[in-house]
Amino acid sequence: MKFDLKKLWENRTARILLIALAGVVLLFLCMAAFSPRKESTAELTPTEARLSAILSEVAGAGSVRAMIAEEDGVPVSAVVLFDGEDGILIRLRLTQVTAASLNIAENRVIVCPSEG
Repeated sequence: MKFDLKKLWENRTARILLIALAGVVLLFLCMAAFSPRKESTAELTPTEARLSAILSEVAGAGSVRAMIAEEDGVPVSAVVLFDGEDGILIRLRLTQVTAASLNIAENRVIVCPSEG
């Protein structure tokens, strides 16, 4: 019994099934390539953990996560993600508290709402 791909391709039903199978495989490959991945959450440094705890106390901020960039052990900038209400007053408060806590300029702090 010899397998003949040419005869199989001439069969309409087999051709439709092969094309559908190829489409499903392509769909799964695209989903794997373009789906958002959850990055492994890195451990917070003690300073980041303390700052996150302080910022979580700001009214309306909700849960807060802070990342601090340092050069030679000195904070130079910070990124703050919060999942509470998004408003200019909350962003301003989070920026001011972060800048004051780290003794950096307010323009070195980025505050953004998190996705959830």
